[in-house]
Amino acid sequence: MKKTGPGFRAAARLATAATALTLTLTGCTGLETTAPSSVRARALAGAPAQFGTVDCRRARCIALTFDAGPSENSPRLLDILKREGVPATFFLLGKRHIDTYPELVRRMADEGHETASHTWDHRILTELKPDEIREELKRPTEEIARLTGRTPTLMRPPQGRTNDTVHEICRELGLAEVLWSVTAKDYTTDDPALIRQRVLDQSSRDCIILLHDLYPGTVPAVPGIIKALKERGYVFVTVPQLLAPGKAEPGRVYR
Repeated sequence: MKKTGPGFRAAARLATAATALTLTLTGCTGLETTAPSSVRARALAGAPAQFGTVDCRRARCIALTFDAGPSENSPRLLDILKREGVPATFFLLGKRHIDTYPELVRRMADEGHETASHTWDHRILTELKPDEIREELKRPTEEIARLTGRTPTLMRPPQGRTNDTVHEICRELGLAEVLWSVTAKDYTTDDPALIRQRVLDQSSRDCIILLHDLYPGTVPAVPGIIKALKERGYVFVTVPQLLAPGKAEPGRVYR
């Protein structure tokens, strides 16, 4: 496969940045995170529950998420998700992505997916000054809001790297941080079968799956992932639906 175009150039850049990434989130040792089941339990202790389309207390819910799009591969991915009736959460990158494919951002929102932020330029937030962090987070949020009419409430920090300063700025901007519990490390392989197997080996109830649609092996793996997980009895939901009737709180970290 010939690898050209802005999507593949960005993929190469992100692959370099991702080489230090592991499931345990290098640089996040000791990070306090909140599980989806805990969010639901706290909400049930309060006001009458509003579950939306799925009650994840009873259903075996699972969230499919994609980072660093939209890309030239996103139309095919959206076609697959539409055909399978699967909602996803997209953590969108600003530079060379949102600004290159605005029509795909609109399509994601129009087709019922959750659109969220993955920063503007994929800079590691823990290495930046507060004003730089603020700019990395505000720009994609404002662009997504302009394109979709809905202001994002979720973000995912590049490489999962976060700290107290990032939490505080996210709280200020009305953003909750969402990490993941399953990764296919699809930046290390173009083999759809391997990506599929890595996801299936790690998946369990309430897990948040991390994929990247800009890598060439990922989108071809998605139909098999969906089919196998549906056969295991899982129901696909967006991250907000996974937390319902609770809601993600700005400044907190979820995984």
